[in-house]
Amino acid sequence: MSSVREIPTAHTPPGGYGTEMPAPVLADCTDPLVAGAPDLRGTWRVIDAESDGAALPDDHPVRSHFERIEQAGDRVVVTGGGVVHDMVADGTNENGLDDVMVHDFTTPLVVAASYEDGVLVMRPRDLPGVEVKRWLDGEHLMWSYHTLFTTRMERINEADARASSPREPSTT
Repeated sequence: MSSVREIPTAHTPPGGYGTEMPAPVLADCTDPLVAGAPDLRGTWRVIDAESDGAALPDDHPVRSHFERIEQAGDRVVVTGGGVVHDMVADGTNENGLDDVMVHDFTTPLVVAASYEDGVLVMRPRDLPGVEVKRWLDGEHLMWSYHTLFTTRMERINEADARASSPREPSTT
């Protein structure tokens, strides 16, 4: 088994990963989650989506979104929509996400990620004031993309993201 520090950082392949999600990055990792990290691991699909308190139409692209979240130690990998966003949740741009935006798979994206009060908060370096958040609401994953939308997601598979990763937070 490996530590998060031994596993190379994953990145979105040129043009995105296409229609087949790549294999999990942290599947063989043995590091427990850091203290304060919500356990978001699993594969999730959107079951409800809204913007400004109103339901988004059934044909809105976010309604067909699904993603896999992997976590180990202070590392988080969110794979979905063609991107593989691998980051350390320590609040810095240096260790955060350094990848590409989902809308074109070429525009650089640098994001500081942190765990704050049970929420994974991601702040893009070049978009001041923008926050993308993920947190648990009971058995559902909530995903808030700044002021654009908020989704409620249900877990459709947890085995691929929890295969070897302990559930207990570490005390360090």
